[in-house]
Amino acid sequence: MSSADSSCYTVVFESSAEYPSASELRAGLEKGSDEVKIDTLRKIIISTINGNPQPTLMMPVIQYIMPSRNKQLKKLLHFYWEVCPKYDESGKLKQEMILVVNAIRNDLQHPNEYIRGASLRFLQKIAKDQELLEPLIPTCRACLEHRHSYVRKNAVFALYSIYREFEHLIPDAPELMYTFLVAESDSSCKRNAFVFLAHCAMPKAVEYITSIADSIGSLDEALQMSIIEVIRADCKNDSSHRPRYILYVSELLNASSHAVKYEAATTLTTLTQKPVAVKAAASTFINLVIKESDNNVKLIVLDRLDNLRAKHGHVLDGLIMDVLQVLSSADMEVRRKAMGIVLSMTSSRNVEEVVLFLKKQLQKTQEADFDKAPEYRQLLIQSIHVTAIKFSEVAASVVHALMEFLGDSNNPSALDVVAFVREVVEKFPHLRSTVCEKLISTLSEIKSGKVFRGVLWILGEYVETIEDIQSTMREIRKVIGEIPILASEQRLLDEAGGEEEDEKDKEKEKPKAESKPRVLADGTYATESAYTSVSAARLEAVKAASKPPLRTLILGGDFFTGAVLAAALTKLVLRFDEKSEDKQASNVLRAESMLIMTSIIRVGQSKFVTVQIDEDSMERIMNCIQTLSELKSQPAVQEMFLEDTKTAFTKMLGAQEKRAAEKKEAETVKKEVAIQVDDLLSFRQFSKKTADEPIDYDEDVGRATGAGEVQEDFMSNLSRISQLTGFSDPIYAEAYVKMHGFDILLDVLLVNQTANTLQNLCLDFATLGDLKIVERPSVYTVAPHGFQSIKATIKVSSTETGVIFGSILWEGPNMSEACVILNDIHIDIMDYIKPAYCNEAQFRSMWTEFEWENRVNVNSSLSDPREYLKHVMKATNMSCLTPDGATSGDCDFLSANMYARSLFGEDALANLSIERTENGTITGHVRIRSKTQGIALSLGDKITMAQKDSKPLTV
Repeated sequence: MSSADSSCYTVVFESSAEYPSASELRAGLEKGSDEVKIDTLRKIIISTINGNPQPTLMMPVIQYIMPSRNKQLKKLLHFYWEVCPKYDESGKLKQEMILVVNAIRNDLQHPNEYIRGASLRFLQKIAKDQELLEPLIPTCRACLEHRHSYVRKNAVFALYSIYREFEHLIPDAPELMYTFLVAESDSSCKRNAFVFLAHCAMPKAVEYITSIADSIGSLDEALQMSIIEVIRADCKNDSSHRPRYILYVSELLNASSHAVKYEAATTLTTLTQKPVAVKAAASTFINLVIKESDNNVKLIVLDRLDNLRAKHGHVLDGLIMDVLQVLSSADMEVRRKAMGIVLSMTSSRNVEEVVLFLKKQLQKTQEADFDKAPEYRQLLIQSIHVTAIKFSEVAASVVHALMEFLGDSNNPSALDVVAFVREVVEKFPHLRSTVCEKLISTLSEIKSGKVFRGVLWILGEYVETIEDIQSTMREIRKVIGEIPILASEQRLLDEAGGEEEDEKDKEKEKPKAESKPRVLADGTYATESAYTSVSAARLEAVKAASKPPLRTLILGGDFFTGAVLAAALTKLVLRFDEKSEDKQASNVLRAESMLIMTSIIRVGQSKFVTVQIDEDSMERIMNCIQTLSELKSQPAVQEMFLEDTKTAFTKMLGAQEKRAAEKKEAETVKKEVAIQVDDLLSFRQFSKKTADEPIDYDEDVGRATGAGEVQEDFMSNLSRISQLTGFSDPIYAEAYVKMHGFDILLDVLLVNQTANTLQNLCLDFATLGDLKIVERPSVYTVAPHGFQSIKATIKVSSTETGVIFGSILWEGPNMSEACVILNDIHIDIMDYIKPAYCNEAQFRSMWTEFEWENRVNVNSSLSDPREYLKHVMKATNMSCLTPDGATSGDCDFLSANMYARSLFGEDALANLSIERTENGTITGHVRIRSKTQGIALSLGDKITMAQKDSKPLTV
């Protein structure tokens, strides 16, 4: 209401049908029924708004429409008076408008309160026409005393609109409104009157707030919101009422309305920085999150609470247990946001209480009826992981509780536990023995191959005593079952067939089963006999029999886990040989480990496995067998197994901590903004710091940070100019394409290269893709050799490649039509794609989920794989997720994951796999995945174009 800009009140629908003439419209007004008159008046209004005012129809409207009692006609009549031309060519009010003013005055005195209210609302729309309003002011003032509240509240805003434009017409309006406000009983009328005072007479509004201080808590919600707004506005200046305002706003923290509570808490933090007030505001935010049902509101309030925590540090640490209650929400986004706040508020004083609560929540997720248990369990495990690493005193109490979930059927949760345990045993050496003992005892409960691999790696690296090594070997024997695996499986198969030996004679007496052709899945034929069917059935029965977990995984084709088992056994044997004096025991352990490894290879080549063993796993296991066979003869290999792998893991943890520290530092360091040398300096440190910066202080903050000053590089602007026509065309056109948020702004320059005047020149655009033209450019007349600048706005709704094409139409000499077709403008999606970061688990999850993949073959003249990676990252605006340590060193192979996110919330993943050939060139491929086809194809095109533009690097 405070803006003096004119607003649009009418939604216009322009029909494409043929428009009636003025005489037909007049006939409809004179002789038609109410329905015909409504339709006719609607057509006149649309015509007037679209530039054809039909001035000859004003008198018929006054004669035949104004006397009608039809409510819909009266409403349409208000729209007509709003848009019709009220002044003649000399700028004087038309004589006919006297009749209109008289009719409006009659409506303002109408016995029906809704006609009065609608007429008062109409006055707000014509508040800039002084000559129309002046005779109506006494009637408007009289409406303030009407018996019905609908009339009174509209009368308040009608007077407000008039007073805002022409203060001299109602010089006593503030006093009149204050008197009305004090005497009024209706809540909506009081709110409107208070808004009047807030915008037109702030001292009167402050006086009213002071007069009703005792009853602020019992007022209507809308009036309470207006009071908060006035308090905030008054405190922008150094108000003497600030102490009172703090009391009033503190009282509103207990209001029944959630909106009032939120605004009161936000305002309170702008009025004072006292810990008591900050705690009260934070408690209100927490209660709002717990009681509010809308998840979007919960997230907004949690954002506000997080900002409050960031500004006031440990003042809010005492409320951490209240924030933990927010985890009872069913929405995972709310839980994640609340957990982030909890982790940032956790300190050494409250960490034990927090961890105890999280452990209880973890136990609850095992209940059958718990909502979204797997996701919530994973979040809790990750949070406990972060807390335990940060506060070592709770790590011992947490790690054993989490290891209970290693056998969890939800694979991501179990993997998070493995990652946590792996980090704990590395960072806290005093916990290694107890953690390893627990891991050894839980081996039989593990079901997942990924979890097995993580646990076996931990045991191979950190089991150090002779007793623990022997205990680990015993448990591995249990989870792998009888060895050799192939021989035991063959014996089971033979035993399954032994039952049929007694019936062999009977089968000999029977005629031989006839073989019959069978169609295989690939369409070929095979011969199947009863004997082969029985053998296959026995084999399937043996495969389906119950087996130990690790044996089940290996027979199921998970030979990667088998290779990890071989590496872990090798480390255990090498460490046992170092520490033990008993050579016989060491030799027995070595022989048993080599038997397990050879058994895995042999069964991997047999019919008992689902998938045959792959070359990589086989080579890895063979290397382990060779290492054990050459015990102590190759000290370099022994050092690789016992020292280098652990060192590599330590480096990886260090790199992760370094990246987290850099990210935190980047968030805290503010961007420096250049200012002019003669700008006014404001030393805020010298002023008294009494409160947070208020929300409506944004304009000053924006000015201080340079947000309002858009600095554009001239050369960058030139690169965005697209030539639309040729230099020999009658019209030369070029467009400057500027991206602005979700809009594309086209600034087109037209040059008339002829000696003729081009009339009715129209620039017509069309789009391809998710682009939409907001408005059509107008028609222009361009003088000989003249210039014309035309602006057009196009909305963008996704990152699919868009194309803008069009033509220029005009009338040349002798009214002949001419046309020039424009070159296409291709929209660069890179303006909407920004580098982003996600962890490995999120990347793998999205990679599995996304269905669109675009594979781009790499054939580049660049000689360095890392330089090609940087080249692709620059071309696609993607960030590299693979750590620098993994891509460093001299190697002819490179594999890296990349990630980016668009402004529209679309994720884009990429995997680069390349190698350097003997000729010095790079070959391989880039696989791009996304949820939508457009972004995958667009990024693929970008990489292809970047390959064409790349040149070999000179050394």
